[in-house]
Amino acid sequence: MERIALRGILQIFLVTPVMFFAMSGLAGCERLPPASNAQKDTPAIALGRELFFDQSLSADGTVSCANCHVASKSFTDGLSVSIGVNERPGTRNAPDLSDATVYSTLFWDGRESELNVVALQAFTNPREMGLTDVDALLKQVNAQPRYARFARSNPLDQSDIAEGLTQYLRSLPRQPTRYDRSVEKPSLLTADERAGLALFTGKAACAECHVLAGNPAALTDQKFHYAGVGFEQIAGDVTVLLGRLEHATRTGQPLGELVLSEREIAELGRFSVTRRPPDLGAFRTPSLRNVARTAPYMHDGSVATLDKAVEREIYYRSLGRGRAVNLTVTEQRQLTAFLLALSTEN
Repeated sequence: MERIALRGILQIFLVTPVMFFAMSGLAGCERLPPASNAQKDTPAIALGRELFFDQSLSADGTVSCANCHVASKSFTDGLSVSIGVNERPGTRNAPDLSDATVYSTLFWDGRESELNVVALQAFTNPREMGLTDVDALLKQVNAQPRYARFARSNPLDQSDIAEGLTQYLRSLPRQPTRYDRSVEKPSLLTADERAGLALFTGKAACAECHVLAGNPAALTDQKFHYAGVGFEQIAGDVTVLLGRLEHATRTGQPLGELVLSEREIAELGRFSVTRRPPDLGAFRTPSLRNVARTAPYMHDGSVATLDKAVEREIYYRSLGRGRAVNLTVTEQRQLTAFLLALSTEN
C-alpha cells in the first residue's frame, strides 16, 4: 500500500541549495515455542534457540534477540523503535521474524540479502547488543558450559553461530491466516471481510503492493516505495547526508550501525543502499501478516493504530494514482475488517 511518484519531490531537491534485527533491552522476554512440527528440531536449530534467548551475549547482559522479537507480539516488540544495550534507542520498528525467510532482501532498506549474514550483525551493533566484535561473541559463547554440547572437537565458530540462528529462524512456523484458509472455503470470511477483500484487490488497490499470491499469501511485492513517512526531517539535506554516507563507506563503518544511530540517515531508506534518487525515502513493502498484532506501524513506528495506518495509506495511494481513492466510513471499516483476517489463529 506504500507507493507514490517521486517526480515532484525530486524536482524540489534539484532546486534546493543543499540537496534495515533491532533489539530491545526491556526485561521479561518470553520463551518462544519449539521449532515448527514440520521441521525436525536439529542440533543447529537447538543451538540457534539458545543463542536467540541468551541475554548474556550482549554488552550489558540485558539484551537478547527475543527481547524485541516476542512471539505473542508476532515477533515484534510493540515499541515505535527498539531499544538496545544501555537503553539506547535505534531508529527502526522491529519486523516480524516469522517472515524473514520470505523476503528477497532484508531490513526496511533491503541492505542485506543473506540471512546468515544478518544473523550475526545485531551482536556487534552499538544500538543493539553492543559487543565489540565477533571475537567477543565467540568468547562469550564458548565460555558457557551450556554451549559445550553443540561443539564437536573444536569450539563453536562464527559459521556455527550464524548457521544455528539461521536454521532457528527458518524453523519459525508461518501458520495460515483465516484469509489463507478462506481461499478454499470462502465462508470463513464474514460479509464485511469479503467486502474488505474486494476493496483490497479493487478500489483501494492495496494488493498492487501487498500481493495475495502464494499460500500462505506473500502480502508483499518485495519492492521499495515512498510514502512520505518521516521524510520531512531530511528535505533539503540530501547532499550533506550523502557525504556522511560516503565518509562511512571510506572509514569502514557498517551501514547498519549508521542507520540505527543516525535518524536522518535512516530516513533516506533504500537510497542509503543504492544511491539512486528514485529510492529517496523508499522502504520495502512490509508483509501484512499479523498486521493487527504488530502496532505501531511504518519503518519508524510513527503510526500508532491500524485505523490511522489505513487512512494514511489511502491518502498516499490517492497521490500515487493522481486521483482520490474515496472510501466511505463503511468501506474503511470493511477494509480494516479484512486486514484483521490476515492474522494467524493461535
